[in-house]
Amino acid sequence: MAVPRLDAERWVEQLNADTGVGLTVLSRAEHGDSGGAAYVRWPDGRPGVLTVAPGTPDRLRRIGRILDLMRTNGIPVPRYELVTVTGGRTVVVQERLPGQPARHITRGIVDAIDELSRRFVGLLAEHPEVPNPDLHLRIGGRVLCRHDSLARYDDRSRRLLARIRAVGATGGDRMTGDDVVHLDLTPGNILVDDAGGITGVVDWHGYNGLARGDRRFGLVTLRFDLAWGTALDPRYPPVDPDAVERLDALLDSIPPSTLRRYWAHLSLRMVDWTIRQHGPSDVDHQLAFAATRLP
Repeated sequence: MAVPRLDAERWVEQLNADTGVGLTVLSRAEHGDSGGAAYVRWPDGRPGVLTVAPGTPDRLRRIGRILDLMRTNGIPVPRYELVTVTGGRTVVVQERLPGQPARHITRGIVDAIDELSRRFVGLLAEHPEVPNPDLHLRIGGRVLCRHDSLARYDDRSRRLLARIRAVGATGGDRMTGDDVVHLDLTPGNILVDDAGGITGVVDWHGYNGLARGDRRFGLVTLRFDLAWGTALDPRYPPVDPDAVERLDALLDSIPPSTLRRYWAHLSLRMVDWTIRQHGPSDVDHQLAFAATRLP
């Protein structure tokens, strides 16, 4: 889903007027939140990241509490320092973590992402207030994962939609499990240091943010993102072939019926988004990639 560029100065001016917090805009954030974030500074000099988030303040505060839990388990995620309503929208100012997205995707980066996500396992067993996400395999979503775009586009997309619905009919629509899941676990949302160690995972409150389920879903998301970026986005960091091989091996370790459901969901999400936001050659890529594991 395309995210409008954040008018940081306007939002900070409004936030300061409403709350008196005295933030200063530093620059636009070019990673995480799909361009919808800005670096800010508190009056005491602390750096922060401001975003205008979907949902209510209650939803964002719930996410903030789960991130607190994750930090107590040694997972590098940001602290939500302010959640409020300004200009009729929910605004979040979160801690700015060190590091930046990897400039080169190596096997070591893939292994680090997998190892970090293993620490998500079971963290939400006592948090039923965090829902298991609908994969929208039989009924499309309203914002993302729409079925109507595939139904209209062409015969290939209609055949894919039929396969997706068939997967939903046999496996159900909701993800199961009690792990923390980042629904958009992509290189842009993973910060690393100069040695390739992960220093932060960000963008937990977007449309594809925090959920309860199976942490391995994030690896499938990562695989789709690598395929998109290496084929179609000149700004994407270089990806080593053995990084892709390693990620494919991790996916092969997921039970086939489970992987098929996750692959069907990502196929729906990415083909729908590409039909509505990009051109025919990009749609061709997404349809071809979806078919690699959903023939």
